[in-house]
Amino acid sequence: MTTALALTRPQKAAAILVAMGKPAASRLLKFFKQDELKALIEGARLLRTIPQADLERIVAEFEAEFTEGAGLLDSADRMDTILNESLSPEEMSAIMGEKKFEPVAEGPAPIWPDLEKLEPSRLGAFLSGEHPQTSAMVLSKLAPQAAANVLLTMEKPMRSQIIKRMVTMANIPDAASRIVENQLRVSVLSQKASRDTTAGQERVASMLNEMAKPELDDLMQDLEQAGTPDLAGVKSRLFAFDDLPLLPQKARVLLFDGLSTELVTLALRGASPELAESALSAIGARSRRMIESELGQGSEGIALADIMAARKSISSAAIRLSREGAFELPSTQTAAPAEAA
Repeated sequence: MTTALALTRPQKAAAILVAMGKPAASRLLKFFKQDELKALIEGARLLRTIPQADLERIVAEFEAEFTEGAGLLDSADRMDTILNESLSPEEMSAIMGEKKFEPVAEGPAPIWPDLEKLEPSRLGAFLSGEHPQTSAMVLSKLAPQAAANVLLTMEKPMRSQIIKRMVTMANIPDAASRIVENQLRVSVLSQKASRDTTAGQERVASMLNEMAKPELDDLMQDLEQAGTPDLAGVKSRLFAFDDLPLLPQKARVLLFDGLSTELVTLALRGASPELAESALSAIGARSRRMIESELGQGSEGIALADIMAARKSISSAAIRLSREGAFELPSTQTAAPAEAA
């Protein structure tokens, strides 16, 4: 406990300022010179709790009036609060000559949410050219689903190297993280900002997916001959029910696993044997028998519009699963026969 007799004059002045509270003390601080303020700060840092009686003697000595006369002084923390709220950071730096009073500049916003919005293949292509440790650090910052989608676009040896490093990765130093963030901001995000046609590709693909297969094929041929830019991005978002045989078996199983037998039965009415088999081969034996039994009764009385609507629902489900990273649509991979794995 600090006594009044042991205090220096700067410490006594600091004690009074703290006891006065921030509003009154703030009005007085502007009348001190820089060397006096420095002495006040240094004195306050040595203060401890001061008894009420000693505080009153200090007040009487300085013949000052204050509005809050409680002996609640606990050293420099409250003095620092008063000073920081009364003076600008530049004034504090000039007084104390210390960097700790300099304002901390806010850095750029985190880039990870923006990276998660990129096409997985785009980020995967960039990370494939980086050291596996760097790629592991980047993927560890992404949401699990986004990181998984990116990994699936990379070669298997690279995937293994990255995962191995992610398993053993410790805390990443802030300096190293900032270096990688800056590189990604320049090499990946700046290119995206300068020429991001993803939204336009999705709008065109959504329109084209409403067309029947023959009309769609004719239009795509015309677009290719006209040299339409970014056509590959549009193709990667196209899928029609007739494209089912082009999907690998694993993708078809994933697709039909979430569909009702009634919807599949309706969509397969009037379908070619090859198209029907591509769907039925991806369905469980019991469900397959039920669907084949229904199809064997013919399609009389069933409106063509209902059949086309059912097929549209299945193609839409395939597009949605592709966007979620479950599999790739046939327009972005080598065409495969229906029996291919």
